[in-house]
Amino acid sequence: MKGKETKYIFVTGGVVSSLGKGIVAASIGKLLQARGYSVTIQKFDPYINVDPGTLNPYEHGECYVTNDGHEADLDLGHYERFLNNPTSRANNITTGRIYQNVIRKERLGDYLGKTIQVIPHITDEIKRNVKLLGQRGDYEFVITEIGGVVGDIESLPFLEAVRQLKWELKSKCVVIHLTYVPYIKAAGEFKTKPTQHSVKQLQQVGIQPDILVLRTESRLSENILEKVARFCNVDEDSVVQSIDMPTIYEIPLLLMDQKMDELLLRKVNLEPGEKPKMEKWNTFLSKMHNATKEVHIALVGKYVELHDAYKSIDEALLQACTYNDAKLNLTFLQSEDINEGNVAEKLANMDGVIIAPGFGQRGIEGKLVALRYTRTHSIPTLGICLGMQCMAIEFARNVLGYADANSTEFNDTTAHPIVDLMDEQKSVTEMGGSMRLGAYKCTLAPDSQLAAIYGTTHIEERHRHRYEFNSAFLGDFAKHNFVAVGENPDTGLIEALELKGHPFFIGVQFHPEYKSTIVSPSPLFMGFIKVAKARSTSSKSPESKA
Repeated sequence: MKGKETKYIFVTGGVVSSLGKGIVAASIGKLLQARGYSVTIQKFDPYINVDPGTLNPYEHGECYVTNDGHEADLDLGHYERFLNNPTSRANNITTGRIYQNVIRKERLGDYLGKTIQVIPHITDEIKRNVKLLGQRGDYEFVITEIGGVVGDIESLPFLEAVRQLKWELKSKCVVIHLTYVPYIKAAGEFKTKPTQHSVKQLQQVGIQPDILVLRTESRLSENILEKVARFCNVDEDSVVQSIDMPTIYEIPLLLMDQKMDELLLRKVNLEPGEKPKMEKWNTFLSKMHNATKEVHIALVGKYVELHDAYKSIDEALLQACTYNDAKLNLTFLQSEDINEGNVAEKLANMDGVIIAPGFGQRGIEGKLVALRYTRTHSIPTLGICLGMQCMAIEFARNVLGYADANSTEFNDTTAHPIVDLMDEQKSVTEMGGSMRLGAYKCTLAPDSQLAAIYGTTHIEERHRHRYEFNSAFLGDFAKHNFVAVGENPDTGLIEALELKGHPFFIGVQFHPEYKSTIVSPSPLFMGFIKVAKARSTSSKSPESKA
């Protein structure tokens, strides 16, 4: 790769948001990667937050975390799942980061007294960040997704930067515009006018798209594709459609069938060569489509009405089910709605339960009720981050007899602080980017179920938390077979708990879902689904243990 010129691909969106720019970008990256090119993808978000770390999930969905501890947009999760390559802080830039960098330079006197303006200073900083990954010499293609929709006032500086780069990079740059073609049921036809207006808005800021991707619910006719090409000043073979598919993992094959990867390569003066076979990808899809045995999993959390809040968990479960030759049947349960009177009705027929991560006291008591039920009824249970902390609190209350056991996040005067603020967090005053973030090492107990699942005693997983299990209570827990089986080798922080004698009752402080990809599924999710699949229908309502 060293010495080769990096090519830049920009993905913009029009008409409406949530069309799937991230999936299209990831699919293009996958196709280029399958042809042997080194690829990375980055997301530019036009909001003024420095990162999504302080955003409510209702505002932004899941906050994804990279190895280097950056809180990022959820699309980075798609990038990693598709490409099987880790991203970093450089792969997600916001307007807030851009302005923060420019203002910092201004305060240091870097601009030598000049008046700081959107053009050229903000746009130059955007361009610098666009090209940063390419200048490292590691990638032949850098794909940049521009968040938002063309026409948004927040997106204008980013689009201006793209306009300038398109002129500067010439044949090394391609702009792909994703737009929507709605079907009007009353008229019985698809309408291309929104797409035409979207492209016109892009042209008004000086950008002529090279390729159009038409998002649609069903296949468009050749006449419609020709019409869009004619009215939008693009070649007929440069209009591609992205149809609703049973799974997002079919999108790369859909685009490949329309020769989009060949089209892209020719746009940057590269010969396409042979069509890639994508054997691992096709094997995954084949297993997914051919699976027949359903595994019923409940995800207990407080943001369940917004599935994007748990996007990485959803996908990790799907991947693990697929590789276990099972079909995922996922039920989202609002933890606030769970109580002693209905918990059996909600959980008795589940093959496995996940207690979701999160922050704050809302819904905690429902999680504790759910955990007591799954613990005493031998239902496979995985607690993630706050989920592990809830496992510890429930156990302390109902087995150890500490009625007031709690986390100091919820009750800072409890006599039994089973979960407490980490020492390193006690002097932290700022909310943003100040948690324990990123990948950390963890040493597993050799005789643990967790070590058997991972196949090693040394792992590295990603974190996002402020509170930890209070090791002062380790002895009390161990006496009742709830033992610490994972520990950070540098700090001694407890990273995993495991209930001996239970089919699967494991809590982890880290987030295993972040590292799960299509070709490299999370070992922990794989182990969880394996046990859940083995849970027979006849054993779903055993007698309570206590």
